[in-house]
Amino acid sequence: MNNFKNSNMNVDALFLGPKSENAVFFKEMMEYAVSEHMHWRSGYHPEDPELISTVDRYAPEYRDTLYRTEGILNQLSSKLKTTSVPWFSPRYMGHMNADTFMISNLAYVMAMLYNPNNCAQESSPTTTVLEIEAGLDLCAMFGYDTQQAWGHITSGGTVANYEGLWVARNIKTLPLAMAKHPQAQHLLKDKTAQSLLNMSTDAVLDLMDELKKQGLFEQIREMSCRGEGVEQGQLGQLLVPQSKHYSWLKAMDILGLGQQNITQLPVDAHYRTDIAKMRQIVFSLIEQGEPILAVVAVVGTTETGAIDNVAEVIKLRQECEERFGVSFYVHIDAAYAGYACAMFRDENNQFLDYEILIQRFHSEGVFPTDIIWPQPDVYESFKALSQADSITVDPHKVGFIPYAAGAICMKDRRIVDLISYHAAYVFEEVEEKNRKSEKQHNVLLGSSIMEGSKAGATAAAIWAAHRLVPLNLLGYGKVIAAGITTANWMIEKINTSKPYIIDGREFQITVMPSPDFHMINFMFRECGNISLAKQNQLNKRIYELCSYAAGRTYTNDFLTSSTSLTYEEYGNSPLELCRNAGFTDDEWHKVRSIYVLRAAIMTHCLRDKQHFERYWVELRNIFEDKLQQLIDEENKLTHINQKVCI
Repeated sequence: MNNFKNSNMNVDALFLGPKSENAVFFKEMMEYAVSEHMHWRSGYHPEDPELISTVDRYAPEYRDTLYRTEGILNQLSSKLKTTSVPWFSPRYMGHMNADTFMISNLAYVMAMLYNPNNCAQESSPTTTVLEIEAGLDLCAMFGYDTQQAWGHITSGGTVANYEGLWVARNIKTLPLAMAKHPQAQHLLKDKTAQSLLNMSTDAVLDLMDELKKQGLFEQIREMSCRGEGVEQGQLGQLLVPQSKHYSWLKAMDILGLGQQNITQLPVDAHYRTDIAKMRQIVFSLIEQGEPILAVVAVVGTTETGAIDNVAEVIKLRQECEERFGVSFYVHIDAAYAGYACAMFRDENNQFLDYEILIQRFHSEGVFPTDIIWPQPDVYESFKALSQADSITVDPHKVGFIPYAAGAICMKDRRIVDLISYHAAYVFEEVEEKNRKSEKQHNVLLGSSIMEGSKAGATAAAIWAAHRLVPLNLLGYGKVIAAGITTANWMIEKINTSKPYIIDGREFQITVMPSPDFHMINFMFRECGNISLAKQNQLNKRIYELCSYAAGRTYTNDFLTSSTSLTYEEYGNSPLELCRNAGFTDDEWHKVRSIYVLRAAIMTHCLRDKQHFERYWVELRNIFEDKLQQLIDEENKLTHINQKVCI
């Protein structure tokens, strides 16, 4: 398990650095990783002869193959250097991507050379164990009981969300299957068909234990949706916020549940799920007799970084159970901000009281004293994560792990039996004395997950990071806090920024206030412009000048991302942003979309105030240059059009 008490950590020593400041150490460790593997190969049965002689290695065709190998790698290096995005630099502020931990890159390469496949332990005896340990690290961070929970690595948050819905679907149909089996019907105690679709997760899992005792589980599991399918709409509605990731639409398609059975929950002015409207929708569905398959809350939306009020979702489920005898599965999509849960935990993995947490943030130098994070409602959301049935989290986002690395954690590992498969030729268990085998965890990886073959190197990268960087406020807390600090300073600077006066035209920056995490959305506004459509065109062009669309990203002096906050996705929630930017309600209702520049501020390099101040001066100059370039383009186009008219 993760060493939560290791607090001797320097953030700058974790990364290669924007100028490769840790190049000497990184090269030494990379050489060590490769050399160790080569020694491992040469040391395996040293009595075996070499199969490639010195003469063979100097043959013309042999040398030609090596030369061509070198040439292809030169081509690849040139392509990567020409068109790749410099995530490592504070000049990049866009997607949820940043520099990655050196230890994870090194661990990945070290394990990659052994080419483990975490589909089955016989092909990955080392990294399978590492994956299980890394999964339990995340379970512990979320407050799950690691003796009862289960977590594993996926290729990303999309697959993790699929698995969460997969489990919810199979739980929902198990009581229905039991009702059809004459030997199991007595366990349901005369429950109605309606009540079978509204049982709590714990109640279904307890029934599953009874079925196992009676030797009926395998039969009934095949009578559930996994064997017989499910009727359209039978399982009710999946409730997801308007701020949802598109993976939920795909999940309903792939699992045969139908996108028409998604009920979107409106968001409030802070782009979180509107609690009052969520309650109305839930109570209305109950009144109509419509089952609720699951409710999804988002901890870190991809467009605004909003953190839903998880505590209210958990409270609502409890209220529904007590008042109506209706329950539902709760899944948290914390792909973006899930790792921030580490910030609330001390060296003993205890979730700190709010006042103590803020005090320690400042006394330990996690945050400067001018930054107060989080707000109490955000704090309560993270605290309530331990009550959710399952949680998606992406180590390749705020875990600072190289792609591809998602994960899902489940509160009760008994759930896994509802989705597991067993093929003896792949998943045969091997008994080993004095070893913590898969039996301890009551699960085999490959037979119990949605994916099949997958890289054990990813598990090694995550495992190694967790051992070096504790999942607490003095470990990951320090790294993540750097981005939150920078985001808050950026918002303060934008709010007090003087207008840009260029060729007699005046431009102002507007920013969405008080983000829940470190995602900020901002836009440029030309003073005097009353057209929202023209405003959107302005910012779309700014994005094009500050992204890969401008050409070679390596030569660009600032890179960001963008998004559109539309009526279709958010209703009238963006109206307040339009008003703050000086546009009328009529403009919003006419265009029904506002284009913003989107920046996840994940860099650790600007947590020093002096560094940030220098950076901001440079950034203002960059913005001025981009606006000048935009105006020059418009003037040139106007001149061309005038010549055409003449």
